[in-house]
Amino acid sequence: MSTAAKPALLAYRDKLVAVEPGGNQFIALEDRHGTPRQLFRTWTSPNLEFATIFIGVLAVAVYGMTFRQAVAGIVVGTGLAAAAHYFLSARGPVHGVPQMVLGRLAFGFTGNPLPSMLMTITAGVGWFATNSVSGAFALAALLHIDALPALVLIVAIQTGFGFFGHNLVQAVERWTFPVLAVVFAITSIVILSQSHLGAPALSGGVGGPGGFLLTVGTAFGYTAGWTPYAADFTRYLPPTVSPRRTGMYAALGLFTSCAVLAIVGAASATIGPAISDNPAQAFTAHLPVPLAAATLLAIAIGAIAANCMNIYSGAMAFVTIGITLGRSARAVVTLVLGVLGFLIAWWALADAADSYEEFLLIIAYWIGPWLGVVFADQYLRGGQSVARILYDRSYTNWGGLTSFILGLVVSVLLFSHQERFVGFIAAAVPQLGDITFFAGFLIAGTSYLMLSRQKIATERRSS
Repeated sequence: MSTAAKPALLAYRDKLVAVEPGGNQFIALEDRHGTPRQLFRTWTSPNLEFATIFIGVLAVAVYGMTFRQAVAGIVVGTGLAAAAHYFLSARGPVHGVPQMVLGRLAFGFTGNPLPSMLMTITAGVGWFATNSVSGAFALAALLHIDALPALVLIVAIQTGFGFFGHNLVQAVERWTFPVLAVVFAITSIVILSQSHLGAPALSGGVGGPGGFLLTVGTAFGYTAGWTPYAADFTRYLPPTVSPRRTGMYAALGLFTSCAVLAIVGAASATIGPAISDNPAQAFTAHLPVPLAAATLLAIAIGAIAANCMNIYSGAMAFVTIGITLGRSARAVVTLVLGVLGFLIAWWALADAADSYEEFLLIIAYWIGPWLGVVFADQYLRGGQSVARILYDRSYTNWGGLTSFILGLVVSVLLFSHQERFVGFIAAAVPQLGDITFFAGFLIAGTSYLMLSRQKIATERRSS
């Protein structure tokens, strides 16, 4: 870090309403602060929102699962993703850099822009738009206004928080946690008490093993969507903290919030048919009026909590591509992503449910191969010292990019199960559902182990 950057970061350490200086640089030891325990709130708050609930609704209403089948699929999908989040979060304090900077180890400086750009699109535009829609629907139902002005308000607030950066984003998660936890705990109890948990599967859904695997894939896609953010929110922790506790609190917050609210969503789908085209209003229709109003407000707050992190990490991924934009690059990119996310959300207002279902599965399509490459690289490197590699523009690792593309393309061509495209094996064996994410992970990881083993072994000997 330059000597000019140090005073700015040291001043920023104890501030909330101040624009985070710099971009994706290493966080110096004297700038580190916080404890692993705070990560439980960090990863619980952004998932206490309607997008999480809708995973369970899809499992019962679209995928044809009974409540118990939905619970099993949700637990498997969220559990697998939370396990991945554990290992990635644990690396943040050790290396002190964002997650996509760590990705340069597996992809090289030249190959890393592809996953970084996918991350920017997914987090800063896709997830930002998705959560903005759910928050806008809730706010519109609460205030009895149209969805568009509600969307404008939601986007403005969350973009503002993300613009200031890490400290304010962490504070937002801390402030919203008790409110969201209490409201959704009460709502969950009421929903579960009204649900018909032993009801048979609804007719017209996918059903069978295919429906179960779609449930697993959807739950995994949502939860694993957070994995490319993992180190972004642990890199400010002192390197002396326990990696095990760091990973445990992050994974526990993610798993608990995602699994519980998705299960509540599945239970809500057994109460009866939706009575409104507004998904948030349909979910709260069976609640007492005061609790329904509090839940709608909590859904809007939860969307803001989630999107603070989405737009922050989306901008962080963009500046990791390697384009030089100045010291305020992350903050400026945040504003641009806010505008793009708003436009996509505005377009998606007309058909939010179908857009969300496809988006969740498509996320898993690229994150599966990305995780396969990243974990294979982590396995090969072991305890290798990597600090000199992370910002070396000449460093290449074409095995990572090749394996990622191979895993992505082959898994989609064979196993994709989307309305617009069905893979060759998925078409021949439809009961498989959609296992693209599993296939992509295994293909990419195996390929990387074969292509880069010798390269990493040579690097380890030289270091």
